[in-house]
Amino acid sequence: MAINLIFLGIDTYMAHNISKTIVPYEWIPILFGPTGGVLLLFAGWIALKNRPLATGLATLVLLVSAAVGLLGAYFHFMRAILPSGPAGQRVTIDLLVWAPPVLGPLMFTVIGILGLSAAWAEIPPDSGILVLPGERKLQLPYPKTRAYFFIIGIASLATVISSVLDHSRLRFDNPWLWLPTAVGVFGTVVAVTLGAIETPTRGDLFTYFAAMVLMLATGLVGALLHTRSDLTASGTIVIERFLSGAPILAPLLFCNVGLLGLLVLTDPREQS
Repeated sequence: MAINLIFLGIDTYMAHNISKTIVPYEWIPILFGPTGGVLLLFAGWIALKNRPLATGLATLVLLVSAAVGLLGAYFHFMRAILPSGPAGQRVTIDLLVWAPPVLGPLMFTVIGILGLSAAWAEIPPDSGILVLPGERKLQLPYPKTRAYFFIIGIASLATVISSVLDHSRLRFDNPWLWLPTAVGVFGTVVAVTLGAIETPTRGDLFTYFAAMVLMLATGLVGALLHTRSDLTASGTIVIERFLSGAPILAPLLFCNVGLLGLLVLTDPREQS
């Protein structure tokens, strides 16, 4: 989660720097990403000696992360619409396509939710009972593992929708643009289906594993294609093209979802 926040901060800086003018509230995710990441690394270090303190610090950082994501999505949405426009033209697909990615900031929220569920122990495993700071308990409607599947499904859905809106600017003329769409939809359906199944079979888990590996591969291929697109015809690196051209880190959100999705398959029992 710490590395996720750091890279999200860098990605946000590159995205907001396209306009060459970063307004004050746009610095919130840029500064929070690295700061929150470092604080989570510190929490992981002190957890070896003081688990309650580490859990409290991580909880605070992850709650702020969730709030930053929701706030960012709100700001992006408000920039995408025309509140004073004629009826029927205030919110349109064209506005959403050319506006800042409305769902992009929600990755901060996904990281916050996933991190919170990881920070709070589930005792006993697969019971859906989370032990909160102060020994309070929270009963979830699903065991933590099934909740993870749903969260991964939501993250995959947000990622593929952002990809579709971004690639719609190119009208999907390049066949490669359909790859993240197909893989993202597949990953979303598989993850949500696994969350809905009470006892997945080995075949179900293998299908989920394959979907997450495809998400990883798609992100790497996308990053490579975006990099090639930003290079000049002679292969020269021009920083300006990387800042204003195809976003290199954006496809890595697919890798992010894939890696987080694979972590769901690890043993849910707390390691002593």
